[in-house]
Amino acid sequence: MLLACPSCLTTNRVPDARLDDDPVCGRCGAALLPPQPVALSDADLPRYLAGTELPVVVDFWAAWCGPCRIIAPILDQLATEYSGKAKVAKLDVDANIRTATRFNVRSIPMVIFFKDGKVVDQVIGAVPRPVLEEKFKKHAA
Repeated sequence: MLLACPSCLTTNRVPDARLDDDPVCGRCGAALLPPQPVALSDADLPRYLAGTELPVVVDFWAAWCGPCRIIAPILDQLATEYSGKAKVAKLDVDANIRTATRFNVRSIPMVIFFKDGKVVDQVIGAVPRPVLEEKFKKHAA
């Protein structure tokens, strides 16, 4: 399994059987599967997606957005529950306009599910936990 380091973006090879052993980056020593969402930027996201074989769930949000603050704790919980099955990241749309434009983010919060670097699903708005959980089950199985 290839996993991009959330800290230095180095691609690491981790045997599938070792995903539950809290693998760390061979370059910087950071946890490859942190239990909380990782903050990414315009520059980081493409390398993060390209270097990761697990599904990646990206929360497009902004600090001023009330609905974004509503789903943030849900995504934090799901990131912990699906550690080793999916990676969760956050991207501030105000600070990363290029990426928000690239993925046609017109309303936030917007959660996009990626597999092999390609968009496979999305959720727009502050939806209840069961809706997000069902998407996690579908794409991180």
